[in-house]
Amino acid sequence: MSERPTTIREALEKWEKKNEMKATEATEIGLQFQMPPIDKMTMELAALKNCEKLSLSTNNIDRIILPPLPNLKILALGRNNIKSFAGLDALADSLEQLWISYNSIEKLKGIEVMKKLKVLYMGYNSIKDWNEVSKLAALSKTLTDFNIYGNPVVQGMEEVFYRPEVIQRLPFLKMLDGEPAIL
Repeated sequence: MSERPTTIREALEKWEKKNEMKATEATEIGLQFQMPPIDKMTMELAALKNCEKLSLSTNNIDRIILPPLPNLKILALGRNNIKSFAGLDALADSLEQLWISYNSIEKLKGIEVMKKLKVLYMGYNSIKDWNEVSKLAALSKTLTDFNIYGNPVVQGMEEVFYRPEVIQRLPFLKMLDGEPAIL
């Protein structure tokens, strides 16, 4: 019989005990690697009003469910089972970095609402179509650093072939896959 998943409440209680402080006062909270893994984001995260960096990486989360967190600048959701960007709109006015590699995202619908997003790390997802990559042009005023390596759209292509394709679609990038975005 499998264990029931760790809840956000339980993870926050463990975090408070380990860090000897209230999660509501913290600016950086790491709830990654929970055993058993967290499977649902819940509105209990709303208490984290001071949080600037939140990590829920390496769990079993399949959907983004977030309350407005006005100070959140960095959100780490890598190595989960997330399939879409739905649910990010609550962070549209604050989030600057989204680390969401190693998930199951196929479409970029929903990312265009992010008004301050500078960094998007989404390597090893399920992007198959160049038209999806082109949707990031909606972030041309803010996005500077993008990681797409390991997605089906570029898999099997050498960097010399896919990098120009990405840069042509997103000429405003300064960094692509950890290297300067130059041709």
